[in-house]
Amino acid sequence: MRGRINAGLVIGGVLVGLVVLLALLSFGWTPRDPVLVDAAAKLHEPGGGYLLGADKFGRDTFSQLMVGARTTLYVGVVAVGIAAIIGTPLGIIAGMTSGRLGWLSELIMRVNDLVFAFPALLLAIMLGAVYGAGTLTAMIAIGVATVPAFARVSRAATMQVMVTDYVLAARAAGRRRTAVALRHVLPNISSVLIVQASVSFAIAILAEAALSFLGFGTRPPIPSWGRMLQESQELLFSTPRLALWPGLAIALAVLGFNLLGDGLRDYLDPKLRRIRAER
Repeated sequence: MRGRINAGLVIGGVLVGLVVLLALLSFGWTPRDPVLVDAAAKLHEPGGGYLLGADKFGRDTFSQLMVGARTTLYVGVVAVGIAAIIGTPLGIIAGMTSGRLGWLSELIMRVNDLVFAFPALLLAIMLGAVYGAGTLTAMIAIGVATVPAFARVSRAATMQVMVTDYVLAARAAGRRRTAVALRHVLPNISSVLIVQASVSFAIAILAEAALSFLGFGTRPPIPSWGRMLQESQELLFSTPRLALWPGLAIALAVLGFNLLGDGLRDYLDPKLRRIRAER
């Protein structure tokens, strides 16, 4: 039985929906060309065809925010996808082999801990030194750094499913481990994975912004919220709005995905919601 939809889930869904809407809208329309340099419009104040003003190169800030939302979602989807595709099977294998093949489970989790020790920024620097900085480098670095989170969550959830009556009956009937994993384990841990994906998406947004800010993420002329912050830092005191808009976009997007994750966790797990209400 599902829990009731709470305010956090609604607010998170609205914020995420706005980001997705901006990204989708940017494919077909932007107020101005987001990469067009117009010296005459340098630091143009909001108004007069520039909804949020223009930056130091005369590029329309709102158009850059729209395309930056597309870049952020693209990096987040691919990075979280990499983490889920790699981490989920590893976690399921570790959870299903925690008994007779305990050594395999321990090996997977110790390697998982080793990967967890390398932050996305360090991985991006290493990959950038070998292959060059760019969007692909950021996606791979964030994805690999997020694998341990999916592996840990899926292992814990798998261990809970493995002791249920229907799984014990399936194993007693001689079903192969692969069939048990695909037919019984994966469907029953999907809700946990969905919650983890939404939370990891928020982390990916912050990581992509940080990498772009430091020059290891999306390269110009493709707009990126992180690079918009980096380009505005020298004008932070004279024209603070240049940093305000991308910073606010990052904050609202991260808040939206975090609220969405918390709301989904409460909605999909009524027991957790009751425990929080009793505190």
